[in-house]
Amino acid sequence: MTFPPAQSYIETVAPLKRQFKMHDAFTLAFVYISPIVALYAVFGLIVQAAGPAGWWVFPIGLCLQLLIALSLGVMVSRWPLQGGSYQWARRLIGDNYGWITGWFYIWTLIFVFASNGYAIASFIPAALGIEAFTTSTQIYIALGIVCLATILNLLGPGTLKLLGKLSLGAEIIGSLGLATVLLIWHRKHDLDILFTTAGAGGDNYILGGLLVALGFVGFGLAGFESVCSMAEEVEQPEKNIPKAIIGALLAIGVIVSYCALALILATPDFGAIVSGAIVDPAASTIQAAFGEGIARVFFILVIIGFAASMMMAQTSVSRVIWAFSRDRILPGSHFLSKLSSKHCTPDRAVIVVGALAVIVTLLAFSERVYATLISSATATFFITMGFAVLGLLFRLMVKKWQSGSFSLASMTVPVVFGAASWIVFEIANSAWPREVAGQSWYVSWAVFIGISLVGLSGAAVWLSIRKNLKGSKALSESADHLLPDEANG
Repeated sequence: MTFPPAQSYIETVAPLKRQFKMHDAFTLAFVYISPIVALYAVFGLIVQAAGPAGWWVFPIGLCLQLLIALSLGVMVSRWPLQGGSYQWARRLIGDNYGWITGWFYIWTLIFVFASNGYAIASFIPAALGIEAFTTSTQIYIALGIVCLATILNLLGPGTLKLLGKLSLGAEIIGSLGLATVLLIWHRKHDLDILFTTAGAGGDNYILGGLLVALGFVGFGLAGFESVCSMAEEVEQPEKNIPKAIIGALLAIGVIVSYCALALILATPDFGAIVSGAIVDPAASTIQAAFGEGIARVFFILVIIGFAASMMMAQTSVSRVIWAFSRDRILPGSHFLSKLSSKHCTPDRAVIVVGALAVIVTLLAFSERVYATLISSATATFFITMGFAVLGLLFRLMVKKWQSGSFSLASMTVPVVFGAASWIVFEIANSAWPREVAGQSWYVSWAVFIGISLVGLSGAAVWLSIRKNLKGSKALSESADHLLPDEANG
């Protein structure tokens, strides 16, 4: 990939263009999570971990994730600024706190971007009706997909909006339509199957099966917050973004629970899934029910859904990087803070994200590449949300909080406390190194290793820019013309 010529960039003195309306914000939040992505990204992992009874983690996970969405809605309503959690955390607690929050969020989205590229590569054989790729071939194809997504993102917001609309159509056909057909004509089990484990989880089902599955569903229903990082590009973000993220999460959660129910009731052999004989239970069930021809069309829709989610992840993280660079708190900030003159978007940050995703994909090379990337993204997502939500909880407890236009009134403290508790649980659950027979030690410890590397690299970068943090305050708050004066906290 090559950088566009320098003259195609402008300094970031002028405000960003508000190129997204309320329905665009909802669509972007919706396609980032995407019912197809949310379900098929984690369905196999959940069933392998918890058996058919793993279905219950979908409605449970939705309720718990909703606590986070409500908490974030409260924060973005008061501080609707580019960079999302980074901007909230620095105003809640301080500059250093905000910086480390944003740093973990940057890597969360890079992990998601890379994992979606790998997932798309895994669906290509099913869409084309060819033999499954070897792990090494899949890695190389994933790298090509990362580069292609980066090129598409450089074409501007119009491409993202178009892919979002295509993804919405794919969701209706590929999720609701297929699930309904499965439920009516291809059921293999009654509802009592939802109370059986099929041997999953080993001797300790709660710790070894159900909690693992709950950790995966936390990833599947994450991403609703991504549009918060683009707040300065959305019309009336203090009102529209809370509605968009909460509405998108509820819609996705209901659709995913419905589709997961249909898949579980139509799955012929759970024993083969739990034992590992069937690696992709969603694909296996769909092919058994519909045949190769219809299944290929479905997998094309799946690829569209993953592609839209992938591009949204890259768009979102590029905005966080740009927000850091506007405040001069990243190496190369002067270079990264310039916007393209054509689209007024941070294209240089988009390219950097693509390059970092290539590195992450190569470093995640193992016998469990996808699970490793997902687990790492889950842990760093909850760490990021933890910084923001715990900061909000602190301000609420010391009674130094004033809500924006979106408020939970007397329910604010209980909701935020519940969100904080769920986040702490998920961080421990995701990072916990569970031993699996025949699995290399570094795969079991991959999430802990990944978090440590993100933290250590963050410390190194922070040391190089810490002198700029205090000076960045005036730059960051130059965007606060969007807010009442009190919003500077």
